[in-house]
Amino acid sequence: MQPFRAFIEKYQKLSEPEWEEIKSCLMQKTYPKGELILESGKICSKLYFIEKGFLRYYLWKDGNDVTKFFTEAPYCFTSQRSFTNNIPAQENIVATTEAVIWEMNKTDAFQLLKYQNWSEFIRKLIQEVQFFTEQILEEIQNHTAEERYIKMLEENNPILTQAALKDIASYLGIAPQSLSRIRKKYWSKKQKLT
Repeated sequence: MQPFRAFIEKYQKLSEPEWEEIKSCLMQKTYPKGELILESGKICSKLYFIEKGFLRYYLWKDGNDVTKFFTEAPYCFTSQRSFTNNIPAQENIVATTEAVIWEMNKTDAFQLLKYQNWSEFIRKLIQEVQFFTEQILEEIQNHTAEERYIKMLEENNPILTQAALKDIASYLGIAPQSLSRIRKKYWSKKQKLT
C-alpha cells in the first residue's frame, strides 16, 4: 500500500488523515499472468493502481486483438471513458505478468474528491494521461513503425522486455513478420558499426 502513497505524492502531498481515508478505500488483488482485469463490453467501475507487473490494453478488430498500449508498475489506470461515463469498455486489460493491483471502487474515488489533495492528484494524473495519449497519436501520425521501434530501443522502453513480440508488432500497427525484418535490419546495422 505504501507504494501507492509514494506514487500519489510524486504529484501531490497528502496529510495523514487524507491518506488514512484513501487507504480505507483500497483492496489488494493479485492477477496471474494472462488474467483479464477488465473485459470489453463490461462497465469499468474501479480505479486501479498497479504496484507490480505489466499490463496490455487491446481491442478486438476483425477477429484479431489489436494492442492499444501498455502500462507498467507503478501507475494508476482505468478505462477512462467507461469509468467516467458509465458505459461499456471498448478495451480489454490483461496482466501480461503476475500483477499486484490495488482497487478502489468508483463511489469511493468520487467521494474522495472532497479532499483537495486527492482532487489535485486526480487532475494532474488525467492531464499526464492525456499528454501520453497525444504523444502516442503524434508518433503514429509522424513516424513509421520502424522509427517508433528504434526509438523504443534507444530509450530502453520496458515494453521490449515485458511484452510478446506479436503484441509489440500489433502496437506498432504491423505484422509480426514486418517487425522481424525491422529487428534484423536494425541489429545488422548495429553490428556493422561495431
